[in-house]
Amino acid sequence: MRPALRAVKALVFDVFGTVVDWRGSLIAEGRRLGRAKRLDVDWAAFADGWRAGYRPAMARVRAGALGWTSIDALHRMILDELLVRFSITGLSEAEIDHLNRVWHRLKPWPDARAGLRRLKRDYVIATLSNGNVALLTNMAKHAGLPWDCVLSAELFQHYKPDPETYLGAARILGLAPHEVMMVAAHKDDLRAARACGLRTGFVVRPLERGPGVRVDRRPEKDFDVNAREFNDLATKMARARS
Repeated sequence: MRPALRAVKALVFDVFGTVVDWRGSLIAEGRRLGRAKRLDVDWAAFADGWRAGYRPAMARVRAGALGWTSIDALHRMILDELLVRFSITGLSEAEIDHLNRVWHRLKPWPDARAGLRRLKRDYVIATLSNGNVALLTNMAKHAGLPWDCVLSAELFQHYKPDPETYLGAARILGLAPHEVMMVAAHKDDLRAARACGLRTGFVVRPLERGPGVRVDRRPEKDFDVNAREFNDLATKMARARS
């Protein structure tokens, strides 16, 4: 274990895919809606399409083509397009808004709550997500996620991987970048955090994009910790403290 990990005082977490199962949650909610409204929709394809719009929508904000726009608002823009693409009709505005807020109700991975509670004993734990504050707060309440605080790209009006987000999180926590570890299932997120001086923890989420989809599970020597899941991460961080 790298001695530098002894300096870590806070862990900040990517959320979508790392902490919560966005795809499984969206499919389950879509199927419930389909049964209630008699909609014949491929909800797996719908979920994948919704997520596929996420990066392009954020890229428009990061490039200045859109002013600052929250993830809730971006999700709604994508959803409006999907309703047309999948020929979904007959929903009231209240029902569409409720569907858009499914992102506030995502379910955690099975190890997430227990692993976070273990890590919380020794570290400040917080989100560092592109999700807006209301979304992340409601998700934490719904899913029982024990964050010490909720940090969001919204606070910095910069989406990851802009450096302002990673450095802003360290600043708000009153810490130097090397005292903060970014935890994510996405290597590009970790590489961007590492370039800003944060420590990095890679957690594998092989089912994020569904069964049968190949996911890069390879450990990386440039990351400070490579873990199978959150309990494994907690064990490895405990060893670093001893």
